[in-house]
Amino acid sequence: MESSRVQPLGPDLAHTRPRPVHWVATAAAVAAVIAGASVLEPTGAKATTSAAVSAPRTGGLPAGQAPDPRAADYPVDCGRSSPDVTDRASADLDGDGRPETVAVVRCPSAFGTPPSGVYVLSQPARAGAAPRVVATFVDPKEGMSVRDFAVRGKTVSATLLGYSSAEVPRCCPDRQRKVNWQWRDGKFVLKALPVPGSV
Repeated sequence: MESSRVQPLGPDLAHTRPRPVHWVATAAAVAAVIAGASVLEPTGAKATTSAAVSAPRTGGLPAGQAPDPRAADYPVDCGRSSPDVTDRASADLDGDGRPETVAVVRCPSAFGTPPSGVYVLSQPARAGAAPRVVATFVDPKEGMSVRDFAVRGKTVSATLLGYSSAEVPRCCPDRQRKVNWQWRDGKFVLKALPVPGSV
């Protein structure tokens, strides 16, 4: 049943309108525009589907120094609810000696799979304030889910899942693309990995 298999995203990353064929490019544009932060470094990090999340992975750094993703104010509208942090990891990604936290969040839902957001957090501007969102890797408005979230060294990686059209049930994404982000020359750089079977 060929039609039921997940199709990889094509190499086209241009994005001018919120159409399914262009959703990866929005993440690239946002990552390219927002600079001045850093990401994480645990190995074997995997996305979860529950709001209950284990302690942040810190790549050997004291956990108390990393921004707490549960205390952040994310640019996500979940109505009367707060976003669930479904995965997170912390590390010093920009080499400034202070760890950042990358958090995967989504609105709580009893049905279906709400779209995810991926945000980079840095320390609060002042004591007692919430951690600052300094970069957006994936915006929930793009309608994507995140799988296989991991941080190795200074590279944050994930598989982004999306939909080829509005007719595809929201439970069953039919597009996927592996991507990673790295801190380079003062900003995060998005790299979309080759589509399986491409040259």
